[in-house]
Amino acid sequence: MSVLSGLKPADVFDYFEKLCAVPHGSGNTKAISDLCAGFARELGLKYRQDDANNLVIWKEASPGYEGAAPIILQGHMDMVCTKTEDCTKDMAVEGLDLMTDGEWVWAKDTTLGGDNGIAVAMILAILADPTLAHPPIEALLTTDEETGMDGAVALDCSDLKGRKLLNLDSEEEGVFTVSCAGGVRLDCLLPGTAEGAAGLAGYEVLLDGLQGGHSGSDIDKGRGSANQLMGRVLYSAMERMPGIRLADIRGGRFDNVICSKNCARVAVPLDRSADFESFVRDFARILKNEYAASDGGISLTCRKAEVPEAMDVPATERMLHVLLALPQGVQAMSMDFPGLVQTSLNLGVMGMEADGLRMTVSVRSCIASQKAMMVQRVRSIVEYAGGTVSARNDYPGWQYVKESAFRDLVLEAYRDVSGRDGALEATHGGLECGLFIEKIPGLDALSMGPELHDVHSVRERLSVPSTERVYRLVCEILKRSK
Repeated sequence: MSVLSGLKPADVFDYFEKLCAVPHGSGNTKAISDLCAGFARELGLKYRQDDANNLVIWKEASPGYEGAAPIILQGHMDMVCTKTEDCTKDMAVEGLDLMTDGEWVWAKDTTLGGDNGIAVAMILAILADPTLAHPPIEALLTTDEETGMDGAVALDCSDLKGRKLLNLDSEEEGVFTVSCAGGVRLDCLLPGTAEGAAGLAGYEVLLDGLQGGHSGSDIDKGRGSANQLMGRVLYSAMERMPGIRLADIRGGRFDNVICSKNCARVAVPLDRSADFESFVRDFARILKNEYAASDGGISLTCRKAEVPEAMDVPATERMLHVLLALPQGVQAMSMDFPGLVQTSLNLGVMGMEADGLRMTVSVRSCIASQKAMMVQRVRSIVEYAGGTVSARNDYPGWQYVKESAFRDLVLEAYRDVSGRDGALEATHGGLECGLFIEKIPGLDALSMGPELHDVHSVRERLSVPSTERVYRLVCEILKRSK
């Protein structure tokens, strides 16, 4: 018996469990794409699979809807792969270990991939159900959304006829997303070459216990970035104990995740060893106080370690100056949507390599000019220190439009089904809607989804009753799209 058997809607959770059995982290989507293509073949549906592993699946209108305009249902197949420190699972080759208590679904020791596997499962269930009333359906299942929307960027939309798009990549039931931030990734290099560190005391410094989270949806929660904070710790140590040399500093795996752990290795003058250990203990108390509310488990420790090589003092100083100066977190709030982050940065990934310190910064803003300004700011800081910056995965935002017939239909359906008024929101997260609006002239888009908590973290969980209600709503929207 499957883990999710007995949950409703049965077809949705059956497809979700089958999807979760196949590894599908960003950049590893061929197997999940082939699986979904196989479902389309079994159903006798026309489909197109491209070199980026995107899928477009067409389903003809049900009787009585032949003259209706097509509707596009969209979600992405890839997930963020994160696991606990002691988890031995290789998420590149092993599926997830699903768990449920009947109210929630989660995965043992890993992310769940409800973002956005539940959307794919809903769409497959709709495509498979011969009893539903619906207009022609164009299902878009994209790849590598989590790492820069590469699938949506690559997707050829020229054969799509739908001008109404229902994106199922939102995470709060009853809240309908109508605008999102654009973004860009910045790859930074601060050059340096390691030299011998004989005669110095080696230390490993560990900053751990932070909550982390999604760099879009959680950036406003005041959570610390281990990458930024480690830079602050070591800069402060350098001020007190000149001559410290940086051997390694490493944290984060994904640029769209707030880093929760950073580990550094430094070489300290022998006569300042005791001072360094005392400094770390004192700074641990400072961080405990500052982040008591947002990251109560924060921990800063050091231990003696072998450090045979390290950057020279000038290179160390340049690197730590940059790490202290780089912005992190919220930079501006929206005036149009109270409580919405307008502009932010996240130093998601860093690591010392043979050619120097490499960092990846994620920039987000719903205002294109502010996104450009933050790119300028990062460039100016890094380049002033002798480094280089290159941009990738630049994607547009999705600007709010005041008039939308499709939005009106969805909100009316939600009101009739739930008895409540839906709420409109703009999100600081990135959604593929902005790219599709650029590619498909006249597209009217809206995003919704079931209740998901703590996405991109090992605490991620999906609400079962919310999934049932949202699925019923999607079916009702299709029924009314005549």
